[in-house]
Amino acid sequence: MATKWEEPSGTIERAKIKRKRKPMSEEQRLAASERLRKAREARGPAKNLSLPENIRNLDKDHYLHPDKVKEWIKVWKAKISGMKYWKDSKDKNQRQEYQIAETYIKNMQSYLTTGTWCDFWYGENREHQIVWKVIANAYEFNGEIKRTKGHFYTDVGFYGREEEDES
Repeated sequence: MATKWEEPSGTIERAKIKRKRKPMSEEQRLAASERLRKAREARGPAKNLSLPENIRNLDKDHYLHPDKVKEWIKVWKAKISGMKYWKDSKDKNQRQEYQIAETYIKNMQSYLTTGTWCDFWYGENREHQIVWKVIANAYEFNGEIKRTKGHFYTDVGFYGREEEDES
């Protein structure tokens, strides 16, 4: 890259000089690699400080482990690159599929930055549904706890599965 400056007689351009590194001897190269190895060992394993604290230390087999979510993002980005013409398609189903894919990618990226899963589905192909866990009960006017089928309650477990199991 050239550097410019103004002089009374006109503009002068000077080429930037790239200085060559002095070649290292074999002993110096071995000593430098040994110093790097020691520094890497002293640093320890990666702490994933870019991830939120609530998802940073999840077990590897957790269904929303960040490594799994990163793989899903790669898969969905590959899918969306094949669907790029569906964005402006006249077919409403194609437009809807494109928007679903785009939103799912954004939700997964949001999960990696905030630690909150914002989608009703999860998995590589969105094949699993998120189950709601009730952390604060709501009450009817007569004092009974309001219950919703398919939600997890700490006192009774999954509510509404008894009817599904009987049929």
